[in-house]
Amino acid sequence: MLRALIWDVDGTLAETERDGHRVAFNGAFEALGVPWRWDVDAYGRLLRVAGGYERILHDMASRAEAPASQPEREALARELHRRKNALYEAHVAAGGIALRPGVRELIDECIDWGVMTAIATTTGRGNVDALLRANLGEHWESRFRAVVCAEDAPRKKPDPQAYRLALQRLGIEADEAIAIEDSPNGLVAARAAGIATLVTRSAYFADCAFDGALAECDDLASPAPLRSSVVRGARGPVSLRSLREWLAFAAGGGWAACGGRAEGVGASQGNR
Repeated sequence: MLRALIWDVDGTLAETERDGHRVAFNGAFEALGVPWRWDVDAYGRLLRVAGGYERILHDMASRAEAPASQPEREALARELHRRKNALYEAHVAAGGIALRPGVRELIDECIDWGVMTAIATTTGRGNVDALLRANLGEHWESRFRAVVCAEDAPRKKPDPQAYRLALQRLGIEADEAIAIEDSPNGLVAARAAGIATLVTRSAYFADCAFDGALAECDDLASPAPLRSSVVRGARGPVSLRSLREWLAFAAGGGWAACGGRAEGVGASQGNR
């Protein structure tokens, strides 16, 4: 039985990476007089490294002009990351980044029907607060039964720490939840915690393989067919009803266990 949806943030709730975090990093470089800039493609490659602070340190390793000692590099990375977060939060607070299609509707549907929602992210709480305050209002946190951020779960995805802590705070078992993710690292983290995962592909991970996902969609509101190893004929838009059906079907062994007799399961488009 589906009792909770657990949401990733960056790339999942909103397209924050390309036009939010990347731009803020470049602003931080400029503010400190650091002669580096991350273009769209370069930042996409850097996303293989989880965590903004860690991303800066990784990039420094290839920069001849980076500080020579590790303590100096770490100090610079901390200050760049601090400034980047401030710039990002200001941009988001000004309404610079909207939620992705279908996100608010699915959260509202869960609230209406008593299904818990939670957040499991390894981005900082300030970033999460800025994004959701701008899009859901001052009392956004009342919509979520649990909010797990970097301060709570410092081990970055693909480590499952954030998801395991979310399950603990929700008081449920892994098979009673569905995670919603956009990246391969996020999928690995959720699956390592035993949680079935819906992937809503974001700009930077549109062409990645998501082996083991419950289903994959371009966005939650799209009526297009979904890729799914569990159900044949699954289509969007994603609703609470379809998620319940897919989870129940997966628990029963999925398409393979039915010998091909389950075509169309999960394709219904009711709002509940």
